[in-house]
Amino acid sequence: MENPKNININQFDYSLPDDRIAKYPLEKRDESKLLVYNKGITTSAVYKDVAEFLPSNAHLVFNNTKVIQARMFFKKPTGATIEIFCLEPSSVEIVTAMSATEKVSWNCILGNAKRWKNEPLQITKDGVILNANLNEKGIQNVVEFSWNNQLTFAEILDHFGILPLPPYLNRETEELDLNRYQTVYAKNKGSVAAPTAGLHFTESIFEKLTKKGISKTELTLHVGAGTFLPVKSETLEGHNMHEEFFVVEKQSLTSLIEKSDCIVPVGTTSLRTLESLFWLGQNPENYFENDLFFLPQWEPYETQPKLNRKEALENLLSFMEEKQLKSIKGNTQIIIAPGYDIKMADGILTNFHQPKSTLLLLIYDFVGNEWKTIYNYALENDYRFLSYGDGSLLWKN
Repeated sequence: MENPKNININQFDYSLPDDRIAKYPLEKRDESKLLVYNKGITTSAVYKDVAEFLPSNAHLVFNNTKVIQARMFFKKPTGATIEIFCLEPSSVEIVTAMSATEKVSWNCILGNAKRWKNEPLQITKDGVILNANLNEKGIQNVVEFSWNNQLTFAEILDHFGILPLPPYLNRETEELDLNRYQTVYAKNKGSVAAPTAGLHFTESIFEKLTKKGISKTELTLHVGAGTFLPVKSETLEGHNMHEEFFVVEKQSLTSLIEKSDCIVPVGTTSLRTLESLFWLGQNPENYFENDLFFLPQWEPYETQPKLNRKEALENLLSFMEEKQLKSIKGNTQIIIAPGYDIKMADGILTNFHQPKSTLLLLIYDFVGNEWKTIYNYALENDYRFLSYGDGSLLWKN
């Protein structure tokens, strides 16, 4: 596999006018436009008809993560407001952190950080008192939270927090976002950004998929704020890909093995998880420590796979049974870029992504240089872009 370290990110730039960025969702989720690309042919449709463009043997893979209300505002006695944006737990996995009932530490982004001189901060609401102590300041701001009752930290975030929206929306969170910036199948709390390809799905679409015999699997990848980070280095070699925590249950792995002929991930996060499973399955022992897996950024470009899609998943399942694991859990840093050969997907449902982003690099792997034609078509035909925008179904070239 060709290593993409020398790729210049400027090759993946395009002009995206601000008025083409969808600042709000459409009234109905499934009324979004759907661009279908297959073997050089581009078709315009509506998302509620997506089942018509999928074969009956398609197996859709959904990311059931749920966005947390990760932004909290603390007021100092001086009147200064400090924003604390929780990114990820600093020392335990996300499930443990969200169920903590006394105290927990998180890596955070701080707003107005210069005004926080390391003194304890506190907010109170409806008798609940939340304390924040800055344990470490710098690249990673580690904040320890403690509170006065038996609420879980997930409940604390619901009580005090605000749902974070992507920075390019340039607006504050509103009441409608609490519902519309979550998928209808969101279950497991832990993301600071939604898996936006799934925002279009409704119960009506699921009924049509079932009627056609199209099957589905759910997995979890908690989307980090790094998904919005632009590639600032001239070449990819200088870009440190963000890590994201994922969980794949045994039942999901089994269904992927049974339905491995035509896999279509819903969103780039589902694809990242699937591709990570493929590489972990080549030699699970190499990536496993303390009950967690870890896949480094460049590993797929430096390793020659010996097992195909189905064999890799079966090997991972055998490893689970040997180690008596109920699920595959860990962090992935995989970067999918030109030169990468996608192993675990035949098509992808995805939104339209920012210029010069790692997500656009991933799209290249499905359609090659045709991405420019596809994006120009979308711009010329009034498609709405980014998180609240329209979607596409891309089949591998």
